[in-house]
This record gives sequence, C-alpha cells and structure tokens, in this order.
Amino acid sequence: MDMTGEERIAASRDAVWRGLNDPDILKRCIPGCQSLERTSPNELAAAVKIKIGPVSASFAGNVVLSNLNPPESYTISGEGKGGIAGFAKGGADVTLIADGSETVLRYDVKAEIGGKLAQLGSRLVDSTAKKLAQQFFADFGAAVGNGTETAGGSNP
Repeated sequence: MDMTGEERIAASRDAVWRGLNDPDILKRCIPGCQSLERTSPNELAAAVKIKIGPVSASFAGNVVLSNLNPPESYTISGEGKGGIAGFAKGGADVTLIADGSETVLRYDVKAEIGGKLAQLGSRLVDSTAKKLAQQFFADFGAAVGNGTETAGGSNP
C-alpha cells in the first residue's frame, strides 16, 4: 500500500517538528495508540489497537526515526506484530515546508501487511488507512496548531 499527501497545519515549522518528535503528542494523536515510549533518541516502542473491518488487532512494535534533517524532514519506519491478525510494517518520508505562519506537511507512505489483515482486501485496508491518517492529522493539527485549526475528532 502506498499513500501520499499533504496537510496544512496552523503552526510554525519548528512547532510541527517538535510535535512530530514528542511521544506524548503523538500518543494522543495516533488512532488507537495505547502506549508510545522513547527507548533511545531515535527509537520508540508502541502499542496500538485498531479495527479494520471485522478484524480487531493489537499491535506491539518499534518505530525508528532516521534521515533526520531538523526541522525539515525525516523518515519514520516501524514494524508491528498483531498475533493471529498478522503484521504491519512500513515507513514514511515526512517533509515540512514553512508557508507563512503555517506549515505544509508532505508525506509519502509505503506499508505492507500480512496475515488475516491482508485477506480483507486492499480496498478496505486502503480506505481504513486513509481514514486513520485523516484522524491523525486532524488531531495533530489541533494539538500543535495556533488555535486556528478547526480539526474534527479527538482522542480522549
């Protein structure tokens, strides 16, 4: 699965960069994230519970930040195992472009899934991935925004 896009965030590039590197902000914004802890300067351990169609799965895995070019870009990659539901692994190249008082966040995601999740069909998996990405960016924009963001949805 490949997914590319961009999101306009009502915050400075430095504020967006700090948010993308703050485990507490990311934990609040990643749909289904149950824990996210820094294990080294460039690594995090994560636990996420999601539902894709009829399959609910809890994934535990590691996330690695590489190709760091603060505050412009980085690569985030990870792999999670969901037991009988399968696995997910992939990465994203993230670029931040300052645009006045806002920031344009561009992403290029490549991901792979296996197990029961892969049997659900690419249409369902792709639409769920897009929905989860939209929720993440809405919540992230609200978390780091200048108060002008009108993001929908939130993680309690």
